[in-house]
Amino acid sequence: MTKFGELIGADKPVLIDFYADWDEVESSIDTLRDVAAALGESAKVIKIDIKKNETLADALRVKGNPTFMIYKNGEMKWRQTGFQDANTLIGLVKQYL
Repeated sequence: MTKFGELIGADKPVLIDFYADWDEVESSIDTLRDVAAALGESAKVIKIDIKKNETLADALRVKGNPTFMIYKNGEMKWRQTGFQDANTLIGLVKQYL
C-alpha cells in the first residue's frame, strides 16, 4: 500500500483502471493507450489487476469491474464503475490538470 500512496500522491492526475474481466482486457488496454497518448506527461494512466491486488481493492471497496478512479495529491477526485470511452476519460482527467 505504500507504493500506492506514493503513486496517488503525485501533483498531476492519476487515472487508475481496476480490472478483473479477462475478456475485456484487450479493449480496455486500447482505451487506456488512447487516453495516455492524449494526455502525455500531464497525467499518469495505470491499470491494476483486482485479483493480484485484492487487499488494495478491498481497502478501496472496488466491487464492480472495471472501476476507474482519478487521484491528485493523494485525494480521490472522481470514481466510476463501468466502461468509459477514451474521450470521456480524457475530458475527466483534464478537469484536474
